[in-house]
Amino acid sequence: MSPSSPAILPITNPQTISAGESQSPVATPAFRAFINHITETVNSGLSKCRPWSELADLSTFSKPESLSDAASRIQRNYSYFRSNYLAVVVAVLGVSLLTNPFSLIVLLGLLAAWLFLYLFRPSDPPLVIFGRTFSERQTLGLLVVLSIVVIFLTNVGHVVISALLVGIAIVCAHGAFRTPEYLFLEEQEAAMGGCSANTKVGS
Repeated sequence: MSPSSPAILPITNPQTISAGESQSPVATPAFRAFINHITETVNSGLSKCRPWSELADLSTFSKPESLSDAASRIQRNYSYFRSNYLAVVVAVLGVSLLTNPFSLIVLLGLLAAWLFLYLFRPSDPPLVIFGRTFSERQTLGLLVVLSIVVIFLTNVGHVVISALLVGIAIVCAHGAFRTPEYLFLEEQEAAMGGCSANTKVGS
C-alpha cells in the first residue's frame, strides 16, 4: 500500500447488528404486544371498578337472615362489585408476596423462564443448556415439571394459596354482610326512567 493511499476503515453492517439484536426476547414484537395487552387489561379492569366509598359504606351492612340470604347477597354484590372484588384479591396476593420476598423472587423467575424460554423464544435455533439441546416439546415438559416443583413442593404454593383463600374470604364476608337491595333498585329506576323518557320523546 502506497503512503498516499487512503486508510480503509472497517465497516459495520447495521443489518447484521439489528438482526442479532432482534433475537432478544425483550425486543420481539410478540413480547411488546403481550406487555401492551396486560397493560390494557389492567387499565380496563380498573376503569370498571365501582367507587370504593360505595364499597365501604358502613350504613349498608347488616346481618344476613340465613345462609341462603347470605349466598344471594354474595351473588348480587359480586355481579355489581366484580372488578372491585378482583382488585381486592390481587391486592391481598400482592401484599402476601411482598411480605415473602423469597416466594416473590421465585415466582418472578418462573414467569421469566416461561416468557423467555418458551412463549417468546423462536423455535430455531433450539434451546441449549449446559451443552444439551432441547426441542420445543422437551422445553415445555421441563417448564411444566419446574412449575409443579416450585408451586407444590416449596413454600411458594402455600403462600399463594393462603393469600387467595384470604382474599376470597374477605370478598365473601363483604358480599354476605352488605345489603345490595338499594343498588339494584337505583339501577332499575334509572333503566325505567330512561325507558319512560324515550317513550315520551317517541310519543
